[in-house]
Amino acid sequence: MMEKTETQHYCAHCKMSFTCKANDISNCHCSNIVLSAHKLSKLKQTVSGCLCENCLAYFKQHQSLPSLILLMLMMLFFTFNVKAQFHGPVGSLNCNAIHKDSSVIVNWAKQCLVNRGFQSLDDESLGPTTTGHDTCAIGKAGESGVVSLGDKGEAILQFHKPIIDGLGHDFAVFENSFSDSFLELAFVEVSSDGIHYVRFPATSLTQTLTQIEAYDEVGEASKLNNLAGKYKAMYGTPFDLNELRDSVNVNIQYITHVKIIDVVGSINPLFASFDQYKQIINDPFPTAFPNGGFDLDAVGVIHQADIYTNINEQVNNFDVFPNPFNNVLTIHHQSGETINIELLNQFGVLIKKELISASDALIQTEELPSGIYVLKISEKGNTYFKKLIKN
Repeated sequence: MMEKTETQHYCAHCKMSFTCKANDISNCHCSNIVLSAHKLSKLKQTVSGCLCENCLAYFKQHQSLPSLILLMLMMLFFTFNVKAQFHGPVGSLNCNAIHKDSSVIVNWAKQCLVNRGFQSLDDESLGPTTTGHDTCAIGKAGESGVVSLGDKGEAILQFHKPIIDGLGHDFAVFENSFSDSFLELAFVEVSSDGIHYVRFPATSLTQTLTQIEAYDEVGEASKLNNLAGKYKAMYGTPFDLNELRDSVNVNIQYITHVKIIDVVGSINPLFASFDQYKQIINDPFPTAFPNGGFDLDAVGVIHQADIYTNINEQVNNFDVFPNPFNNVLTIHHQSGETINIELLNQFGVLIKKELISASDALIQTEELPSGIYVLKISEKGNTYFKKLIKN
């Protein structure tokens, strides 16, 4: 006689854990919910995995076959990947959180501009959040307070030097959660020009049947990926620019802006935020307080472009134009001295080097690929840098 066993499974729809009574079909929940032979056949063709009792009953009662199949096709990703959880909370063996005092952080944001969201999207009469101010997100985490973004609020941060793609993670975003399980989340986007932004592909495996409410402590870091706020205060969520290497609208070796966008955690589709798989992201909602939404503490830089230490857009006695440029750069100077010109790419590699004595000099650039460059000007022991863009 085969031994009766029980195993833990994750529902392919809501992703909640449930007990499967293997080899005991008479007591299994799926034996109590009968689907038509046609619907069951279609499910077997499209789904690899199990549904919990609640979801099975819901689909039997409410879903037509076409919409059910479409939904389950969308959820195949979670069927296969929910067991392969993401990095866990602070203190767990696979946690990748970065403490604010970690030696890997070499710099912090120098400027922040916040566009507040509402305290609650379902009651706009409450107005926007008011806690903190833009400067709270400047400098080291834990030292200047936090700024509350509100529902769908945004913060755009700039840095002393561009962030670059190095080995491993390149920057970290800090929130001020008081615990490992009260998690207010945000999307993260980056830009090389402050105009075009690319979002890190976020994933949420949190269940979406029951709303996480304002004071619930049920968040699980291991079910979240590429979402800021998955770690408690003083621990940053790290991001790796290499994940965006195929993006055409951003140069991962020259990141000048980081945008933080509050996730509206409502499971109501009218207000909800969605991850890269169009799955609703469930986090505390509503947080109808002056400090509602994502509370931005700081952004720490791990890899930065050291060649841009002394970029000076207002170089005295020199004028470089046009910028952006195409096939020719003109350098005008009034010093009357011979000057040394070096053109570097975004990696700091020397592309061109010339000595210029005339007051107006032309540098041919038609062979250069489009991208970011730095012009290094040396004269009388002084060195200046100017950022240039090739169309």
